Amino acid sequence: MALISLSEIFLAFLSFVILRFLLNTNGQPINWPFVGMLPDTIFNFHRIHERITEVVEQDGLTFLYKGPWFSNVKILATVDPANIHYIMSSNFQNFPKGHEFSKIFNILGDGIFNSDYDSWKNQRKLAQALINHRQFNRFLVKTCQNMVEKGLVPVLEHVADQECVVDLQDLFQRFTFDITCVLVTGINPKCLSVDFPQVDFSKAMDDAEEALFYRHFWPEISWKIQRWLGFGPEWRMQKAHKVLDDVTAEYISRKRELLKEQSGSEQDEEEGVDLLTSYMSNEAGINGAKPDDKFLTDTILNFLLAGRDTTSSALTWFFWNISKNPKILSKIREEIKEKCSVFDPKELNSLVYLHGALCESLRLYPPVPFQHKAPFREDTLPSGHKIKPDTKIVFCLYSMGRMASIWGEDCLEFKPERWISEGGKIKHEPSYKFLSFNAGPRTCLGKEIAFTQMKAVAAKILHSYNFELVEGHHVSPETNSIILQMKYGLIVRISKRWV
Repeated sequence: MALISLSEIFLAFLSFVILRFLLNTNGQPINWPFVGMLPDTIFNFHRIHERITEVVEQDGLTFLYKGPWFSNVKILATVDPANIHYIMSSNFQNFPKGHEFSKIFNILGDGIFNSDYDSWKNQRKLAQALINHRQFNRFLVKTCQNMVEKGLVPVLEHVADQECVVDLQDLFQRFTFDITCVLVTGINPKCLSVDFPQVDFSKAMDDAEEALFYRHFWPEISWKIQRWLGFGPEWRMQKAHKVLDDVTAEYISRKRELLKEQSGSEQDEEEGVDLLTSYMSNEAGINGAKPDDKFLTDTILNFLLAGRDTTSSALTWFFWNISKNPKILSKIREEIKEKCSVFDPKELNSLVYLHGALCESLRLYPPVPFQHKAPFREDTLPSGHKIKPDTKIVFCLYSMGRMASIWGEDCLEFKPERWISEGGKIKHEPSYKFLSFNAGPRTCLGKEIAFTQMKAVAAKILHSYNFELVEGHHVSPETNSIILQMKYGLIVRISKRWV
């Protein structure tokens, strides 16, 4: 008995020492010999977003993280608007995506998100022209209305009639995947239906996003070991990559056959056109060259990743935020009732308070919680930090929305009025302060598309349905994905609302 007691005392003392010295007295991570700051990361991984917020706030908005010595991981985490403006705008040329970024996101090939310099400029110029073309805008409006009325509403009606619970996160992922597929390829995979079918492409994207997250922290040698031994996120990434390539190849093949069938027939301009059709047409090309299958595959994957996950994440957190703020929900419903009758884009754009609520949700829960850059040449940031090409600079968007020095003492409050001017108009915030749609020359091309979709979904649901969170359901951010999803989904009960 005495030996057991001594063992228990020793273990208790050892636990105290470990917990006491994993953190400095000021709460900052310790840079341990050999393992660097990795112990702090492991200890706090279950709350990694909150931990980063604590660290950067205590260290003056910018913090240098050092990984294990053998990994050569050096990460400068920053939420400083001056640093972000410098990197994304005023000294943009010295901060390309770079080789390290392309290596981590190799699943996106040579698409617009991975590319730099002339390749990026040419791809962006073409994508911008196609997205802003009147034919695509017609197609966007028609598709959005059609997908809400014929895709989303029937499922909501079914769920309400059956009086069953539904995971809004899953529902929104299915909706945004379908609508993005239609806008990009013209093909509707119909994963949003009352029987909620399994979609291999979506599962593959989830697996890929998990691996992409871990690649930011794990040394490259560990990726190779996982693939060689057949375990972990990298093994799942390999299988996911094949699924994504096979499905996109099928979309391209089907589109090519369809265009052959339609060859010679006049196109109805009122119907509009999807992006893949435009890319595959004779008029669409980079430097006059007709796009090959590799280019088309990379482009489709880039657009599908951007369109499905970011918008669905934004919608999920938005509905959770307004469920916790009934007064804000009532104001949004009053605005919809006053200004909307047919829910067309012009009416949706008049919903200023809804727009403010969406922006506020994006501020606190950005779909992409972090992004990274690396300098091409050695540089010094406005914060005074000297950086070298081997330093990874990470923008912590989740943490940025929680900085009192940036957003005021009420930064943790969900406050749509933050985005509305005294004259009742939408108030602009600098992109280097509100980074959900990126900033500078790489500002998101799909920003208006995303707002159109979010407003259409939010207005329709809030006007026609009540939703109630299931009692006891725990909501917390997922910590092992590059997308800020909810770890356990958003489980609610849907009922019809008589107005």
